[in-house]
Amino acid sequence: MPKTSSKPIHLPNPAFELPRVARAGMRELHPQDGALLLMHFAFRGLVVKADAFLAEHGLSRVHHRLLYAVARAEGISIGQLIELLGVTKQAMHRPLKFLQDAGYVVAERDANEHRTKRLRLTALGARVEKLASKHEREAMESALQTVSPNEQDAWRKVMTALARLA
Repeated sequence: MPKTSSKPIHLPNPAFELPRVARAGMRELHPQDGALLLMHFAFRGLVVKADAFLAEHGLSRVHHRLLYAVARAEGISIGQLIELLGVTKQAMHRPLKFLQDAGYVVAERDANEHRTKRLRLTALGARVEKLASKHEREAMESALQTVSPNEQDAWRKVMTALARLA
């Protein structure tokens, strides 16, 4: 009988073959390092065009995150938005105030709950959110087209598991 090795086969990790990673001379210190690197660079790949578009308007990723949420939950209260995004009032205040002052978001008192402010996008806010999100959707669609439907389902399961940790 042929002798078999008890050592696991270690295949090269594609994350460490990414040009930026390889040029930096990064090395794997933990089995999940590659997955973390891929997550980081995948996110950068997802948002790079959207971020450039937002920068042209003096906006950042944080602003887009707020616009994205308000567009999909029009009338959301500030408290609900804080809970949804998992941030503090202090972290939310400055970017939300900027969006209001610049005419992207309107906060209106709730007719029934006078202490509650409801948020909605202005026409400008809706247009900027739509275009920034379009860049991200195009990147996502392009990437998903490179894998099978089963691989897409597996990816969604991993992302869902990570999102549940938030």
